[in-house]
Amino acid sequence: MAVEDILIVDDDPSVRKRLERVTAQAAPQARCAMAGSLAEAREQLSAGRFDLALLDIGLPDGNGLELLPWMQAHAPTVDAVVVSSLGDDATVLQAIRGGAVGYLLKNGSDAELELSLGSMRRGGAPIDPVIARRILQLMAAPQPAPVALANIGAAPATTSPAELSARETQVLQLVAQGHSNREIAQSLSLSINTVECHAKNIYRKLAVHSRAGAVYSARVQGLLP
Repeated sequence: MAVEDILIVDDDPSVRKRLERVTAQAAPQARCAMAGSLAEAREQLSAGRFDLALLDIGLPDGNGLELLPWMQAHAPTVDAVVVSSLGDDATVLQAIRGGAVGYLLKNGSDAELELSLGSMRRGGAPIDPVIARRILQLMAAPQPAPVALANIGAAPATTSPAELSARETQVLQLVAQGHSNREIAQSLSLSINTVECHAKNIYRKLAVHSRAGAVYSARVQGLLP
């Protein structure tokens, strides 16, 4: 995806400057705007056209994750990547279930953050390697994953997995491999609008709001290897 306009949501001026510097390396053409609170972020997102929001969790007027459902309703085309010092399983899963397309840790180096954000140009999901490893371990465990989801307010696991059509399964498999919608359309000889329609149906059936959430939910239900 092309990232042209980025909103950095963090109440620490030094962190905002750091993320501005990192994004300038990852996406040299991008323009950055700043917000130091949830209220400022909502105001900026309502007034401007952004492609990406980098979102901290600990903000003066609330938990940054509260912005995710608001964005789904009022700024659905803006991707959200959480950039936080918090990395516990419940918080990470809450962010992914809420619609975040990525989760990065502030203690990562500038080079790691730059590489992760740069992967979005290839349709990737920027997730800190430490968190990605824990998510894989969580998915491999026989019981904890459904329990963790239930503990953060997700619907409890059922004995019947979501029913996806053959085409939806093909699309989801390519999503899991990191392909963008445009690449999926080319691979399956479909229009990008058709691929986006399949993606919406997948999200609805899996009760998620993001690519990362769809892949995670599908693997928990045994729909993907």
